[in-house]
Amino acid sequence: MPEISPERLNRRLRVDGEDVLVLDIRHEEEYDDWHIPDSTNVDVYDELTNDPDAAKEALSDLPDDREIVTVCTVGAVSQTATEVLQELGYDAETLTDGMNGWSRVHRHAPVPVDVDGTLIQVARPGKGCLSHVLVSDGKAAVFDPSHYVEEYEAILDEYDTELVGVFDTHAHADHVSGAAKLAERHGVPYYLHPKDALAVDATPIEDSQTVSVGALDVEVIHTPGHSEGSVSFDVEGKALLTGDTLFHESVGRVELGVEAGIEDADVEENAATLYESLHRLLEYPDETVILPAHDPGSPDPPVTATLGDVTERNEDLGRDREAFIEELASDIPEHPPNFERVKRANVGEESVPEDELAELELGPNNCAAE
Repeated sequence: MPEISPERLNRRLRVDGEDVLVLDIRHEEEYDDWHIPDSTNVDVYDELTNDPDAAKEALSDLPDDREIVTVCTVGAVSQTATEVLQELGYDAETLTDGMNGWSRVHRHAPVPVDVDGTLIQVARPGKGCLSHVLVSDGKAAVFDPSHYVEEYEAILDEYDTELVGVFDTHAHADHVSGAAKLAERHGVPYYLHPKDALAVDATPIEDSQTVSVGALDVEVIHTPGHSEGSVSFDVEGKALLTGDTLFHESVGRVELGVEAGIEDADVEENAATLYESLHRLLEYPDETVILPAHDPGSPDPPVTATLGDVTERNEDLGRDREAFIEELASDIPEHPPNFERVKRANVGEESVPEDELAELELGPNNCAAE
């Protein structure tokens, strides 16, 4: 059965996307939650599973001048879709490992920010994750890396730079961090706030602490609320790496640590704390570039916005304290998949075998409050 790797599909879509039709055959609700950008959904999953011939009518009206790549969750039922399409005369192949494979894809690009160095954003479109690599004067730091650490090592090689530290803005709930692994490989510190490093061997960071990366200073801002140890990083007053504290159109959720059983606070307390943290960040100039750790829209880097733009777009920032607490504590969206195990893994309370990581992370990113 002809297949295409996630990495090759990523390259094809970025170079000649008009020649490729990505056909997602999952149920519509699954597609709505999580899909490859610009893909087409034809919900024939049940037909392909029970009686493949019954799917032919729904699949017979696809354009015949484009190569079709079929997609499901793990790449099994989509193989049946490819077989049916080939019987109908289409040029079709299957995405290896389906959306599971797509979640491995990483893209990177420089962020347009005026600092004495280069700030690179690494996007993981299949998970909506954003991480960053700061390079200055031959030194580098990595922020919020995925567990696919070879992606960051390739960037270090590309920029011919030496890694001096790895940072997490917090203990994530949607993906397993690669920060400790990357730091250990290079013999450098792994920085994490002690409130989130419950059973992790990490170098503690605290509010107002400054860490040098080449010619640049990175200041730690303790911004709890999403988690007790959430921090943001101020890069020379030009950019704020806000983790899951502040997104471009939302803010961090406040109940995940509580429901995962690793925080003693309640959601109302966390919402009040987050409100105060956000107002610390709102004291920065409007032209400051805001760089969160997630963007749910299958991001293509660089994903950026100024604080002034975020203030205008983000409804959460316009609420008074009482309304903010009520909204975040009462309107709880769907949880990220397996968030309890992911959260426990990132605070060091559970060890996840390497071969289980991809399945554990499978699914959409749901770390924003709205």
